[in-house]
Amino acid sequence: MNVKVNEPSEVLVDCQNVWKIFGARTNAAVKAVKERGLTKKQVLQDFNCVVGVADASLQVRRGEIFCIMGLSGSGKSTLVRLLNRLIEPSLGKITIKGKDISKLNASELRDMRARNIGMVFQSVALLPNRTVLDNAGFGLEVRGVPKDERNKTAQAALAKVGLSDWISRYPSELSGGMQQRVGLARALAADPEIILMDEPFSALDPLIRRQLQDEFRELTKSLGKSSVFITHDLEEAIRIGDRIAIMKDGVIVQVGTAEEIVTKPADDYVSDFVAGISRVHLVKAHSVMEPVAAFRNANPGCDIDTLQKTTTEADIGELIELTMQTDRDALAVVEEGNVVGVVTTRGLLRGVAGAPSAVSA
Repeated sequence: MNVKVNEPSEVLVDCQNVWKIFGARTNAAVKAVKERGLTKKQVLQDFNCVVGVADASLQVRRGEIFCIMGLSGSGKSTLVRLLNRLIEPSLGKITIKGKDISKLNASELRDMRARNIGMVFQSVALLPNRTVLDNAGFGLEVRGVPKDERNKTAQAALAKVGLSDWISRYPSELSGGMQQRVGLARALAADPEIILMDEPFSALDPLIRRQLQDEFRELTKSLGKSSVFITHDLEEAIRIGDRIAIMKDGVIVQVGTAEEIVTKPADDYVSDFVAGISRVHLVKAHSVMEPVAAFRNANPGCDIDTLQKTTTEADIGELIELTMQTDRDALAVVEEGNVVGVVTTRGLLRGVAGAPSAVSA
């Protein structure tokens, strides 16, 4: 179950109105998009330029797993590469821990990447002639860390991902899932505050993929890391992310928690995405409860204090179980000792359908 991100918390990654347009007439294309509202297709036709990212703004907080989700060509991988300046933005500002990365010189940028930002790609790119231990410590080797120290650090990172018994093996002896674990250990060995993940599990079998998703979330949270996780799979984003950004044609269409996106889709595009997603473990009581006053007006003979109690964070599955355990057709939602709403059978059906209640709308 995903946890809420406490507010306020420190913003580690701040992306402000960022554009990336590829082509020889980038400046003219950016101006035309902003002034005339051209679409991605029109920019290609009029300027022979490709819009990778359009006016993207997002913030990633300390301890947060922020998923960027979209189909192929949506701009999600371009955006994550902008965050550590593997590619330069056409317009806009990106700050990491308060530093404008566009103003860093080559040495400062290398140092930030080495110390503050780890990155794991879909293709892990392990060195085939080096052992698992050497691969996990490679980033530290590049930084000039002495061998004994980097081996100790790499061993600790490999232990965190369950590969202590494989340190002397070579990548060819590992499964795909194990190779991804080595890639994650390599990122963790540098002890970065931010980990960028670009579809790291998409090529794996479904069972291994789900296992790594759970392990990644648990490990990231236990270590207090922040992560930007790129995926084309909404179910993966929901399973891992505290918040999700949905992209289409280079534009961030909506940012929110999984529950917010499911119950309040920003447009038809998002609605289509979430249409097949089960709400049972996503939608919570606070989204489907109705006001106490409204319930009392509709049910004047009902004593709310005698109803089965639940919390604002109980999900639809829990609410259904509680409803089946009582002979009443409503549940009282309690927060800090006070009844703040009532979940009715109608509200449960609304939750399964993904429609918000009057309280949350």
